[in-house]
Amino acid sequence: MSKLAILGGAPVRQKEFPNRISMGLEEKRAVLRVLDSDVLSGFIGAAGKFFNGGKEVVEFEGLWAKTYGFKNAVSVNSLTTGLQVAVGAVGIEPGDEVICSPYSMSASATAVLFYGGIPIFADLDLHRFTLDPRSIERCITPRTKAILVVHLFGYPADMDPIMEIAAKHGLRVIEDAAQAPGIYYKSRPVGTIGDVGGFSLNFHKHIHTGEGGLLVTNNDDIALRCRLIRNHGENATEAYGVEDLSNMIGSNYRFTELQAAIGIEQFKKLNGFLSHRADLGRYLDRRLLGIPGLGIQHIESGSTHSYYMYPVRFNEEIVGIPRSLFLRAVAAELPKPRFWDTTPFAEGYVRPLYLNPLYQKKIAIGKKGFPFNFNCGVTYDYPKGLCPVTERLYEKELLLSPLVREGMSIEDIKDFADAIEKVIERIHELKKWSDSAGTETMYDAVKAINENVL
Repeated sequence: MSKLAILGGAPVRQKEFPNRISMGLEEKRAVLRVLDSDVLSGFIGAAGKFFNGGKEVVEFEGLWAKTYGFKNAVSVNSLTTGLQVAVGAVGIEPGDEVICSPYSMSASATAVLFYGGIPIFADLDLHRFTLDPRSIERCITPRTKAILVVHLFGYPADMDPIMEIAAKHGLRVIEDAAQAPGIYYKSRPVGTIGDVGGFSLNFHKHIHTGEGGLLVTNNDDIALRCRLIRNHGENATEAYGVEDLSNMIGSNYRFTELQAAIGIEQFKKLNGFLSHRADLGRYLDRRLLGIPGLGIQHIESGSTHSYYMYPVRFNEEIVGIPRSLFLRAVAAELPKPRFWDTTPFAEGYVRPLYLNPLYQKKIAIGKKGFPFNFNCGVTYDYPKGLCPVTERLYEKELLLSPLVREGMSIEDIKDFADAIEKVIERIHELKKWSDSAGTETMYDAVKAINENVL
């Protein structure tokens, strides 16, 4: 191969990666159908025929539930609000502790705070990047009431041992499957392995309606409570025979007919999207498997991966250069990113949630420290080092690529793999250069790349 592009050689590819386009004529027709009906939202905030939405919403929820065998599906205007709904529906109260992932979108933990619950962060499994059951067990106290599991990057958490722990301690389990629609854990669809789960429908997800989300559960009581919280439930508890009024102050988290109509057409494409991403992921696996210093995620039998992101574990000691330099060298071989999903690699994902100011200063609801000060005599601290595996991934090991997606072909992914192999094969040149180059010059470009992704 030629000299590395970062050192002045010719890059592997100059042509821009194709855009991700998932909307088509079907979605346009669906939107026009709703506009012609003149009913853009079918909800009324009172018990009755329209308490659960209009024709399109009901059809969208039913389609998802029937396809995957979920007893109940409840659409919401985002999975952020959906997680809040789920936390309320399972009965979290002030002072209750909920075990959460430290490595996820912030809402995966702040949903707990909305009901005065306290996020307790367990560490991750290095292979799955999801909650490690052994760490969950160590976090349980008499105040623990639930586990909020995140199926990160599209690969399911190890649900069997998690459910065993939950059963042993009488805990509820909420599944945040925002990045994992249509994914299976040991032949079971994620979402209702626990008590309630949710999927995201925002712009960056596999199928989208701009913004939106969907909750699923096989528990009829939880489903009813979700629907009440979604739609001004305080007006409807009597009509639906709800005697436990805790957390039944509702809001307006309703899904519109326009969104649902788009969602119906998008959902029909989901299997195709997942199949295409899996093909691209398997190709990358074949190309990268066996490269010293690059750890590829193994997919267990009976489980599937949505490839919301393609994760790689980077071992600096084996490769011989820092992760940021490796990332920059690969990026130099490929076209400059235009959007977040045309970035070849990003490093570290999000900062561990407990290192954010909210947890460091323990200020969430009001100025007096609620809910962190609710349990008298209990001190909650979120120090650096709390979750060493998570911090290791964030600081040194994790690389993520959003290129495994719609719009990309095997030929496009081949160029990405060629760029990685070129950098690995000529790593000695990079080592020599890095020994003489200034670190500030090297890492300024890396920071700009990451900002495009995160």
